[in-house]
Amino acid sequence: MTFAGAKAALFCRASILTLRRDDRPGLPWPGLWDLPGGGREGDETAEACVLRELHEEFGLTLAPERLVWRRMFPSMTDASRMSIFFGGHLLPAKVSVIRFGDDGLGWSLMSVQDFLARPDVIGELQRRVRILQADWHPTNA
Repeated sequence: MTFAGAKAALFCRASILTLRRDDRPGLPWPGLWDLPGGGREGDETAEACVLRELHEEFGLTLAPERLVWRRMFPSMTDASRMSIFFGGHLLPAKVSVIRFGDDGLGWSLMSVQDFLARPDVIGELQRRVRILQADWHPTNA
């Protein structure tokens, strides 16, 4: 399957792993809160794409089995292509070993409630997290 990229909503109890995008001119959604993920490289699978991005952005290695929900959406940067959106679990022990990379202004383990309410979060990702929550209850899993 061809797809443009992959993102993941990774939940640790009632929180979600987020990163604040760079605010350089020309970047989409400058300075807004985002979720781990990015563009596909080569012929990697969607799982490999999002797990590579998670490692690049946060220094985390996550087992593919931690990704337990998956859905296709139009790409946020090119609606003619598809992207994959995952939901998964992040153990508290993983949060303690985060080593944020140089892509972005910072990171937060943000409450899901705050993520869904903040005006400085990418709106389409808020919508996707709401869809995920209607289909799967990550904070209860």
